[in-house]
This record gives sequence, structure tokens and C-alpha cells, in this order.
Amino acid sequence: MDSQIKGVSTGTTILAVTFNGGVIIGSDSRASIGGYYVSSKTINKLIQVHDRIFCCIAGSLADAQAVTKAAKFQISFHSIQMESPPLVKAAASVLKELCYNNKEELQAGFITAGWDRKKGPQVYTVALGGMLLSQPFTIGGSGSTYIYGYADAKYKPDMSKEECLQFATNALALAMGRDNVSGGVAHLVVITEEGVEHVVIPGDKLPKFHNE
Repeated sequence: MDSQIKGVSTGTTILAVTFNGGVIIGSDSRASIGGYYVSSKTINKLIQVHDRIFCCIAGSLADAQAVTKAAKFQISFHSIQMESPPLVKAAASVLKELCYNNKEELQAGFITAGWDRKKGPQVYTVALGGMLLSQPFTIGGSGSTYIYGYADAKYKPDMSKEECLQFATNALALAMGRDNVSGGVAHLVVITEEGVEHVVIPGDKLPKFHNE
């Protein structure tokens, strides 16, 4: 009998954006199987890998969880060796190495964002295959295809915290309204020198831009 190996079809919307003094990382909360069956409406895709460093996941949830578990161990060990909090770039590089060394087996991508004393707020993209990019803001997942125009038009450097929160919330709301495998609630984490603030916006409280 003929057999076919089908790829993993998944859906999500993730983003991270820097502002004056910090960075915001966010995602939707819907997990799907095969892009059709919604297995969870409330999953938190924002993973804290150190005190002021978070990553968000897209792709195969099992792959992403395995990578972040290994990365958290390595980053914590690195912090103990250095006797100081890890740099955001060091945490992103750990994820990059794990993805690159296992690129034939993994189907997961990451956005890493955080704050450190050397460079302040930073955003890094770790793509499938282990490519590492530093960007002022980035979006990812299936829902990102609907909001590239919005993000390019509305992003501006050195936004205030309030402006950045509104930008991230609007972007997630637009993607969740259009992408059938993104949805649920909006998870946002604000990371600054002072600490970390979690923000959860229920689906019925998100802004609406069209007749959904």
C-alpha cells in the first residue's frame, strides 16, 4: 500500500516588540491538531527561561516544549557559572544551537525577548533550522501573514509602554480575527529593568476592527 508522510500543520500568532525601556512579548492561546481540531483554547505559549527572558513558541508543541526545557537548564547553568544573570543574546543562542543541531527532527520556531544590563530590551527570532536574527520587532506563526501590513505601518521606534501595549494588542486581535487556528485570549508579558508584568486579555475584551 502506498503511504504518505504528512507534515505537521499548526496554527498560532506570536510577536515581540521593543519600546523605550522594555520589551513586550505576546501570543494567542489556541492550540490545534492538524490545523483543524482545536485541542486547547487556553494554552500559554510564553515560556519564562530566566528572570527577565521569555520565549514564545510556534510549530509543533511537543518539539517546542522539549527545546525550551533543555534551554532553561542550560541557561540556568550558564548563569551559575557566570555568577550573573544571562544576556538575552546568550539565551537566544542556546535556543539557536538546539534548533540547528536537531534541525532534521524539529518543527518549531521561537521568538526570544528580554532585558539585560548590557543592551537593555532586545528581540531575537530563532527560525526553523536554527537561524538567529536580532530585530526591533518581529511576528510569527500562521496568524502573522494577516498582520504584516499593520505591523509595518504602525510600528515606530521608542514607543511608550502604553503605545507598545496597544500595538501588540491590536496586532494579536487582528490576527486572531482572521486566522481560524489562532484565537482564545491574548497573553502579553512586559519586561523592563524593574521586572516582569503579565497581562491577559480575554477574547471578548479584544478590540474589533471588522464584523467578526
